[in-house]
Amino acid sequence: MFRSEKIIRRHGLAREKAVAGYICALPWIIGFLIFVLYPTIASLYYSFTYYDGINPPTWIGLSNYRKMFTDESYYFNKTLSNTIFMLIFDVPICLAVGLILAVILNQKVKGLSFYRTALYIPCIVPLVANSMLWMWILDSRNGILNGTLRIFGIEGPAWLGSPAWSKPALILMDAWQTGNIMLIFLAGLQGIPQQYYEAAEIDGAGSFYKFTRITLPLLTPTIFFNLITGCINVMQLFVRAYIMTNGGPQDSTLFYVLYLYRNAFTYFQMGYASSLAWILFLIILTLTLIQVFLSRRWVHYEIV
Repeated sequence: MFRSEKIIRRHGLAREKAVAGYICALPWIIGFLIFVLYPTIASLYYSFTYYDGINPPTWIGLSNYRKMFTDESYYFNKTLSNTIFMLIFDVPICLAVGLILAVILNQKVKGLSFYRTALYIPCIVPLVANSMLWMWILDSRNGILNGTLRIFGIEGPAWLGSPAWSKPALILMDAWQTGNIMLIFLAGLQGIPQQYYEAAEIDGAGSFYKFTRITLPLLTPTIFFNLITGCINVMQLFVRAYIMTNGGPQDSTLFYVLYLYRNAFTYFQMGYASSLAWILFLIILTLTLIQVFLSRRWVHYEIV
């Protein structure tokens, strides 16, 4: 009798804890259902409809998806190629700059806290403010960058006003904002056991050998994480292009998400914009799965 009462009490306490847990998680659950799950399902439905955001949606099947490769093929291909260009060049450059800065800041130098703070500050400045700042820096006539180049007798390009230099200008701005990548690399570097370096020094290994044979292999999980997040961020590039160039000049910075935004909020083609969003989702998903599959060949996890 006593044992059965004890079991009943345990079940009652477990039920109370479960109810309390659900109550605490309820705000997140409601937010997820309203702001994530519902918009996701709604956008999938709208992608098969003609919808202007005002009138009720009209079912048109796969017409929006066919439109990408027929009537809108130029803009679809142009925006995708612009985005892929940034993916190929922007991500590796930012990873390299972030890794170099992290390696430097991992050394024992004076004023280390100041340097870390100074290099991270650009990441906490709002992206709109950063964009306005770089519009002034990259100004072809009065910008500080071209002004500095003139001191050395070099006439700088038009940067944001040139189709050939607009994307490199954005890459230059991204390289300046690698504070987040730098901090993640710094955390990865500080997580590498020092005994590996001590053993290598005993064997007479130099700095280059230690970096290539110890640091890089043990840092590959961190590199992989930054690579995944960097690719996702670049595929969703929007704010800088919208503020600094608005897709110009000559559509050289008309990126995929900016094109999606125009269709949704300028042309009010919400159905077509939803189909573009789902294609973007599939591209990012495919790219991520490929990277996860290939990571088995080059990502090395330390066995403790």
